[in-house]
Amino acid sequence: MRIIYPWSLVKFLAVSAVLVLSAQIVSRVALGKRSTPSPLPVEEYRVISPETYRYIINQPAVCEDRSPFLLFMVPVAPLEVAAREAVRKTWGAPSQDTLTLFYVGVPEGGQVASTLEEESMKHADIIQVNFQDSYQNLTIKTMMMMNWLATHCPNASYAMKVDADIFVNVFYLIRRLRGAPRQGFITGSVIRDGTPRRDSNSKWHVSEELYPEDSFPWYVSGAGYVFSADLAARISWASRFVRMIPLEDVYVGLCLRVLGVRPAYSLSLLTFRNLFELRKLDYDRCTFAKLVIVNQFKPSELLRVWPDFSKGHTSC
Repeated sequence: MRIIYPWSLVKFLAVSAVLVLSAQIVSRVALGKRSTPSPLPVEEYRVISPETYRYIINQPAVCEDRSPFLLFMVPVAPLEVAAREAVRKTWGAPSQDTLTLFYVGVPEGGQVASTLEEESMKHADIIQVNFQDSYQNLTIKTMMMMNWLATHCPNASYAMKVDADIFVNVFYLIRRLRGAPRQGFITGSVIRDGTPRRDSNSKWHVSEELYPEDSFPWYVSGAGYVFSADLAARISWASRFVRMIPLEDVYVGLCLRVLGVRPAYSLSLLTFRNLFELRKLDYDRCTFAKLVIVNQFKPSELLRVWPDFSKGHTSC
């Protein structure tokens, strides 16, 4: 059957293609002109340096006999046992293509929970580092995750930094990644107009002294983003030039700026909808089948909807 397209549609597609190509060229030229900043002073870099910290629990051999196509790196608080268990039984369950690891710090008070060690013995999927696990230290946790990936699982193809309260459509995600770039690639919910909040009462407060610029570079929301595994070592290297701020997703964006890497949008080709949904949505199997993530899921909610989704998503 011959398909005849209206002339107006042909012109629209042609113009759109030119605009996208032009934007990519301008973006690359602009990024190429950016010079590498000066290295941080030793004392300042020590806060973010992986050499400052040590592993309490580690899984250094987990990738020795395999090269995961997709490594899920899940930052989670030490005491959030239910969240980890829900992930293990849903989108983070072991498979031929995926591997899931949980990254934790030390609970407030510095106590190392014996139950965490028991959990690690049972599942061999917990990595604990000796910094205090807090919201303000998420940047440290993220950079330790990047360093772990670069050091212990460099043969992975892709990694996803994703929070434990996220619904991940792992089936759709893997299909999309089959055709994605293998190097210098990062995607998620792209934020290109972020600005620092100067209100000292804000959870996301960043002082002018800490970050004097009026805007942030492009970055991807920390709820969940996917990147080619080669970027882990490159981001770790770039951190030597970027002063730490307590906004971990923005911090990764600042490291990407040093590298000249710009996050890629992840959109549905038909609707131009963002595939990394940051809102909480009521569960609908066929709506979720067309998304990569959906935000704000309690462990009990994940466990409730996953059997229906995992069995029925292909019928949508």
